[in-house]
Amino acid sequence: MDDTVTADPPARVQPASAARIGIGGPVGSGKTALIERLIPELGQRGIECAVVTNDLVTKEDALRLQRSGLISPDRVRAVEAGACPHTIIREDPTLNIAAADELSRQFPGASVILIESGGDNLASTFSLDLVDYWMFVIDTAGGDDIPRKRGPGVVRSDLLVINKTDLAPHVDVDLDLMQEQADAVRSGRPVILTNCRDNQGITAVVDQLCHDVLFVDA
Repeated sequence: MDDTVTADPPARVQPASAARIGIGGPVGSGKTALIERLIPELGQRGIECAVVTNDLVTKEDALRLQRSGLISPDRVRAVEAGACPHTIIREDPTLNIAAADELSRQFPGASVILIESGGDNLASTFSLDLVDYWMFVIDTAGGDDIPRKRGPGVVRSDLLVINKTDLAPHVDVDLDLMQEQADAVRSGRPVILTNCRDNQGITAVVDQLCHDVLFVDA
């Protein structure tokens, strides 16, 4: 009788799930343009990503990213809401969870999955069953009174992005006042100004994500 004890094989180490970062905001605030800037900035730091987009009844944003040349098309999934955009990122995020799960399985090396909501209003928020962290994008063309309205997206998001800073002088917006009022309603949560056209502020956004979500040195 052989009494040799055979050691159990080492347990398979499961890859850590990708961090899921929501990107919400009104129609036209520049959510997709922001993603187009984030993808190469993340890539330069060796951070792989994938994207889930949400549109009402089309795949417009997903197709735009797939055709951009910035990311492999199979790393982008489209979800068609068929209803109010906030419904499938907050009340019932099942479709988005399924899309993110599929990307995680297909691309285990991805550290980040960006989940872009459909264009919504200032009350839009993400379910924490869906995302680990979420940012809200507003823009100067929407008016410098947006922070004063204290919408849940502005107040509660982990990161507020004020986009299209280059348009401020053309729409009579006091950018310094807009940032000051945003800071005042956010209880210390970060606010970053961006101009996606000229890539301004994008490094600061990725630095913030690295610090808050990925826990790596910027």
